[in-house]
Amino acid sequence: MFYNRPYLPRLAFAPKHTAPRGDTLIVIFLRGAADALNVVVPHAESGYYRARPTIAIPRPDDSNVERRLRAVDLDGFFGLHPALEPLHAVWQAEHLGIIHACGAPDDSRSHFRAMELMERGVEEDQGPASGWIGRHLATIDTGNHSPLRAIGFGEYLQRSLRGSVPAAALRSITDFHMQGDDRALQQMQATLAAIYAADSTPLAPIGQETLEMLKTLQQLDPLGYRPAGRAYPDSDFGMSLKQVAMLIKAEAGLEVAAIDVGGWDTHFTQGGSEGLMAGLLKDLGDGLAAFHEDVVEYMNRVTVVTLSEFGRRVSENGSLGTDHGHGGLMMLMGGNIMGKKVHGDWAGLEGDLLVGPGDLAVTTDYRDILSELCIKRLNNPNVADIFPDYTMTMRNVFA
Repeated sequence: MFYNRPYLPRLAFAPKHTAPRGDTLIVIFLRGAADALNVVVPHAESGYYRARPTIAIPRPDDSNVERRLRAVDLDGFFGLHPALEPLHAVWQAEHLGIIHACGAPDDSRSHFRAMELMERGVEEDQGPASGWIGRHLATIDTGNHSPLRAIGFGEYLQRSLRGSVPAAALRSITDFHMQGDDRALQQMQATLAAIYAADSTPLAPIGQETLEMLKTLQQLDPLGYRPAGRAYPDSDFGMSLKQVAMLIKAEAGLEVAAIDVGGWDTHFTQGGSEGLMAGLLKDLGDGLAAFHEDVVEYMNRVTVVTLSEFGRRVSENGSLGTDHGHGGLMMLMGGNIMGKKVHGDWAGLEGDLLVGPGDLAVTTDYRDILSELCIKRLNNPNVADIFPDYTMTMRNVFA
C-alpha cells in the first residue's frame, strides 16, 4: 500500500538539481547494532581473541577447527564470518567493499537516538525532521515520476525515506493483487480511471501514471518468480530483495528501496561461528548473494549499502554476548565500487586505542560514504542539503 498519497507532495516539488537517473540504491539497515567485529573479523589482531575467548571466529588457518567454522580470509588481516561465505564470490568479482571502524559521532549507545540521527543524517536533535534519502530525492529531478520511485519494505515507512517526495511503504507486491481478488482489483482500477478521466484535471497525468504502475505490478508474481541464480532465502529479507530485483528488471522506475533487518541486539548467547548471530548472517549473506546473481547484468547501475546504528563492545560479556559499543561497519555491493578492499582507518583493539568503556573507535563517518555515494552514483551534488552542517571527506570508495 502507499504510505502517502503519491500526488500531493509533488505539487511542491522544487528540486535544486536536474540530472539523469543514477544507480538504483538499496539501503539495508541492520537494526539492533550489528557486531561488526564478528561480521568482518580482524583475525590478525591477537587482541580480538583475548577479548572474546568464547565467541571469537577462528582464524582462517586454524587447523584445529573445521573449515566451515573458520573466518573466510579477505586480505590477510580481515575475514568474513563463515556464514557470509556466499559473499566471497562477490568479493572476488570486485563487487563487494567494506568500510570498517565506520559509524556516527553520537556516543549515546542508545538504539532509538542512534537510529533516529542516522536516518535523518544529522548529528544533533536539531535539524530537519526529514530523512537523508528523502532530502536526496527532493533536491534532484531525474525526470522520473513513477509512483514506485522510492519504496520502503515493511509495515511502516523508514524515517530515512520521509520528506516532501512521496515514498511507498510496501509489504509485498501481492498487496497490489488485492489478495487474488481480480474483481476487487478491476473495481479499484475503474474507480481510479474515472477519477482521473478529465484531461484538464491537474492531477490527471499522475493518476494515469498510478494506473499504469498498478498494471505493471499486477503482472509481477513474486511467488512464481524464478531468479537468474540461486534461490532467495525464505525470509522477509529474501522476499524483499526478490521484489527489488523484479522491479529493477521490470524497469518500473525504482530509484531507491529501504529494507530493515532486525534482531541484531545480541546481549545474550550471541554465538560465534554458530548460534544466534550466525543465523542472522546466513540470511543476510544468502540474500545478498542471491540478489547479486539475479541482477548481475544490472550491477553497473545498482548500489547496495548495509549499515547499523553502532557496533558492539570489543570484549564479550558474562552472558556470552556483547554490549552496546561504538565503531561498526558498512558493506557496499555494486558494479561501480572500489571492491575487493576493506576501506577505512583501522585504529586497533589494544588498550588506549579503544574508546569509551572499551569500544572500537569510529575513524570514518558514515556520512562521508553516503555523501560520496550521492555525488558519484546518484548524480546529486547537493550533499550540503542532504547532510546539513556536515563537511564531507572524500574516501574514494566509489568509481
